[in-house]
This record gives sequence, C-alpha cells and structure tokens, in this order.
Amino acid sequence: MGLGISVLIGFKAAVMFLFFAHLRSLGFTLLSMPFLYTSLISLLISIASHPSVDLPMLLGKNPDGSFSIWSIIMFSPYLNFVRAFSALRRLGSGEAPYTEICEGLYVGGWPSSPDKLPPGNPAVVDCTCELPRRLEFSGHAYLCIPTWDTRSPQPAAIEAAVQWACRKRAQNRPVFIHCAYGHGRSVAVMCALLVALGVVEDWKKAERLIQERRPYIRMNALHREALEEWSKDRISSPMKSRERVISPVILSNSSG
Repeated sequence: MGLGISVLIGFKAAVMFLFFAHLRSLGFTLLSMPFLYTSLISLLISIASHPSVDLPMLLGKNPDGSFSIWSIIMFSPYLNFVRAFSALRRLGSGEAPYTEICEGLYVGGWPSSPDKLPPGNPAVVDCTCELPRRLEFSGHAYLCIPTWDTRSPQPAAIEAAVQWACRKRAQNRPVFIHCAYGHGRSVAVMCALLVALGVVEDWKKAERLIQERRPYIRMNALHREALEEWSKDRISSPMKSRERVISPVILSNSSG
C-alpha cells in the first residue's frame, strides 16, 4: 500500500547500478564509483522510506530546519536530486506556491524563496524531511514534523502540529503548512487543523474544502488512514494525544 517514494528511489538505485556496471565493464573504474555510491544511497533511502520502516530521521534534519554537514555530504545524491526535481516540477506545473484555505490558514509547497511565503509573518509547519529551511526565514516561528514524500505524519505528530498551530492562531498569527508541493503531507495536517479550529466537522469535509481552493491536492491511503486514527483518538480520549511522547516531532528553538 502506498509504496510511492520507495518504488521511485528504488528504481533510481537500479538505474545507477546499471550505469556503474556498464562503465566498470568498459574499464572506467574510477568514473563508475559515483554511480555505485548513488545507487547504494538510493537503496538505503528506498528501504528507510518504506511504510514498514518509515525512518525520516535518517536524513538528519536539524531542529532549525537545516541539515548537518555529515548529512549534506553523505546524502548529497538524494538531497540534490529532490531539490532539482522539485524545482523542475514546480516550474512546469504553474500552480500557486501556496493557497489560503480560510482566513489566516495557508497550505502550499516548499518556500524556496521569500515570494513563496504567505504574507503576515506566518508561523510555519514544515512537513518535509528532505528539504531545508531557508536562512532568511529564521525569524518565523517554526515547527517541523519530518515526513517522507508520499508518506503521512503519524497521528501523534499531526496532533502536536495541530496544537502548536492552534496556539499561533490564538495569537492572531497566520499559519502556513507546507510540504514539497502542498498536495499530500501538508494537506493531511491542514485537514486536522481545520477540524480542531471548528471550521469543519471532520477531516473528510476538510479535504473537500481544501480541494475546492487547491484542486491538485491528492492525499493517498496513508494520509487518510492517519487522519482516521487521529480522529478516533481525539474523539475517544481528548487528553490521550497530549500525553503521548511525540518522538518524530522536531521543535525549533524559535517556535515559541
């Protein structure tokens, strides 16, 4: 169910290994080594991003949204690939970088430049594990719930993000929830936030509301399953989610 990124990156690993083997057979041993390394890193990420493993912390994203030097060096084939792929995809889509769902609540893609960030000094919920936070955004309140592309934040992480965002809205701060493109991970969190703020009655109505304003969203079975579990926990035991240990959640020092 929902193999998504595991299949894509696994395919990349296979292609890179074929390049390595071909160059090696031609006698270009030194030239073939980067392809072997890229293949091995891609295989590791394919395994770590599988739903049965789901280990986004592998990439080493820091609490402030940056990546450690060791991570940048070790995972450079993947990190550079996703940034280039993201830029090309967004360039060709023509979709707005963010969409206001209701007053003060925005959902969208990775803000790669200041013009990709909503107005009003928004508090930012970052749902990516593979994309960095821009240095010029360091003054914004920030929360990261690192999640693989095509995967969903865990229900406990969704609840943590919702509580944080609700506090920011209580302070009249706009809230911007983003993933890579504003189609899946961020939409799942926004659905929960709309329910928590009383804008809609349940996450299914929230999904329809978001789709009316941002037509290209596409939550998958994993997103819906997480939201269903989040809803059941929230309804049956409101204190339960607040008492959990939120291990996959990264809080910035500037998050307030």
